[in-house]
Amino acid sequence: MTFTYALWKVLRAVLTMWLVVTFVFFVLRLTGDPVAQLLPDDIDQNTIDYYRRLWGLDQPILVQYWRYFEALFHGDLGISFRDNQDALGLVLDRLPKTALLGFSALGFAIAFGLPLGIIAALKKDSLIDRVVMSFAVFGFSMPNFFLGILLILGFSLYLRVLPSSGSDTWLHLIMPALTLSSTMGAQIARYTRSAMIDVMNKPYMRTAESKGAGTTRRLYLHALPNASIPIITIIGLKIGELIGWAVVVENVFAWPGIGRLLTHAVAMRDLAVVQCILMMIAITMVTANLTVDLIYGWLDPRVRVGAARERLQ
Repeated sequence: MTFTYALWKVLRAVLTMWLVVTFVFFVLRLTGDPVAQLLPDDIDQNTIDYYRRLWGLDQPILVQYWRYFEALFHGDLGISFRDNQDALGLVLDRLPKTALLGFSALGFAIAFGLPLGIIAALKKDSLIDRVVMSFAVFGFSMPNFFLGILLILGFSLYLRVLPSSGSDTWLHLIMPALTLSSTMGAQIARYTRSAMIDVMNKPYMRTAESKGAGTTRRLYLHALPNASIPIITIIGLKIGELIGWAVVVENVFAWPGIGRLLTHAVAMRDLAVVQCILMMIAITMVTANLTVDLIYGWLDPRVRVGAARERLQ
């Protein structure tokens, strides 16, 4: 992987982050006055004007934008209008819970998505293949909030074996993680199956078979390494989407993470907290995509050559 290739990808990631932060800043301020949402309806105008000056909302929007980026470069992401606390601190307090839920779900998704995709590829067009792909389509199509409600009805209300909300014990983690992992696992299974079928039809796989290589050897030494790029792609994208997908699941199961904080902040028009969370989501997605691009360049030199040609055109 060349330095030029890595630098080009990093610059693109920085540009994407700037565009996302700018878009979020302007859209949030064009959707209404947060002071009107946070203060009582019968409040006097002098009090309203005081809080607008206190929060810097009395300035023109371009001045607010400049001051926001100036503070951002100093590590200041603003103060929560509702709690009068550092917005970044509020988000970081919830981050461990969301990280626990997200990576547990990703672990579940890889644990059942990757083997199912490999099995479906090895048993292409068989009954096993059709059953696996049917489950994958079901997992991909089922909305997370609906699946979560079904799990609560079945395991909490009917069987009474799992708690329906909270995060006190590892039992509280099972249903939210399974719900969040359903879509991810289905996508990993489908991509793995497609990549494995494509690789298994390559001439070098037939050559390995003709030389007497067993199924296990062909699978682990030839098929999986060459099918790794699309599989890494989908796993990298799922890592980037963890916080975003967790918003729905955390609200269904009352999981005290960033997703629930975002919902409350949007409802209360708490701009600093909303901006901080959306920026964290954007950073996660951009970083995941950047990491995947860099791994591409390391695994497959053809990717670097294609990127260089694009810059020259």
